[in-house]
Amino acid sequence: MLPNRNLIEFSLIKSLELNKDFKTGKYDTADLKSLDLEQEFSVALEKKAAVESERDLLHTVGPRITKLKFGNIELETPIFMPVGTVGSVKSLSPEDVYSIGYRLILGNTYHLNLRPGMELMRDFGGLHQFMRWPGAILTDSGGFQVMSLAKIRKLNEEGATFANHINGAKITLTPESVVGIQEDIDSDIQMVLDECTSYPATHAEAKASMERSMRWAQRAREARKNKNRAQFGIVQGGMYGDLRVQSIKELRKNDFEGFAIGGLSVGESKREMRRLLSATMPWMPHDKPRYLMGVGAPDDLIDSIMLGIDMFDCVMPTRNARNGSVFVRSTASANGKMQIKNAAHKASKEPLDSNCSCYTCKNYSRAYLRHLFVAEELLVFRLLSIHNLQFLYDLTEEMREAIRTGRIFEELPNIRKKYAPGSI
Repeated sequence: MLPNRNLIEFSLIKSLELNKDFKTGKYDTADLKSLDLEQEFSVALEKKAAVESERDLLHTVGPRITKLKFGNIELETPIFMPVGTVGSVKSLSPEDVYSIGYRLILGNTYHLNLRPGMELMRDFGGLHQFMRWPGAILTDSGGFQVMSLAKIRKLNEEGATFANHINGAKITLTPESVVGIQEDIDSDIQMVLDECTSYPATHAEAKASMERSMRWAQRAREARKNKNRAQFGIVQGGMYGDLRVQSIKELRKNDFEGFAIGGLSVGESKREMRRLLSATMPWMPHDKPRYLMGVGAPDDLIDSIMLGIDMFDCVMPTRNARNGSVFVRSTASANGKMQIKNAAHKASKEPLDSNCSCYTCKNYSRAYLRHLFVAEELLVFRLLSIHNLQFLYDLTEEMREAIRTGRIFEELPNIRKKYAPGSI
């Protein structure tokens, strides 16, 4: 049955304070031994992006549980969202994805506009009907393609013009046209068109890029016609915390239904990404969903959840699966990873992960999965993708429960050891 959908309703269920509840206020990770919110705030003060009266915002940073409701669709965060770029999570049916427990997936405006196109999308009444997905859908705006397809696009104040990768025909995306496309797709959460700042970039380059994204965000907000669907603004600013603070302050003027952090996981180190998150999170609205775009590694999810991120997406779990790489708990592999093509699995009767409840682990041996991969049988893509998505679902579920009970700070070492042992 397809959902009865409405404008997103947000409620905060439980929130913990990193500075207070984690005692020292310093969050230990393998990549950043003393992530200090106070230090990042001092940098923002020095750069005149913050004022002293905003220091209390540091006390809003920490892991939390929220509820998102779209009509009769309800889900709790933190959550991971599988990526279905062109209306399909690669190799999986909507039923596969739904049966794992996912209720929110991602599609891409740029790609869906090219294929199947909006005439067909309107004829079907939107992407939910077209792909028969019973959950909610978030659509990216095409902003990532503004960066990733830089060699075949031209950028100006009006928007971005591409020679599309299918037939070379020109296509122009503007903040207004992207809003129109997403309204045809009828997605539940619609991202504004932004310029994902290239990496590396100078402060001046990142500032100009961020300011353009802010002007585009305002245009997108003004262009919206369907007020029963959510629109999220996207924070930009490159690798500069002061620019990201300025970006958030500009976005808050438009009262978006949610706020995303873009332009991370684009080539910077994990240490740098965590530093930028610690510089950004105090200013993110406490009463709106917070979405970290394009991030899906287990250790990145753990650290970002501790800083108060609610939503994630990434192609990693399904892309890795198609390359024979799977996430496993530390009980199955010391570094939390497994390459199914390795000869060590040739005769193994064990599942990928004996502590995993997914369809694949309940039914198939490593030996069979290796055979399928070596024989280039398409079934293996589905089976490994199911497992990787189940792994990330289990990780976020365990984090939610630890936050709910208030034991996340005591349980964190065990969660990290179980799901991301390679980061310790």
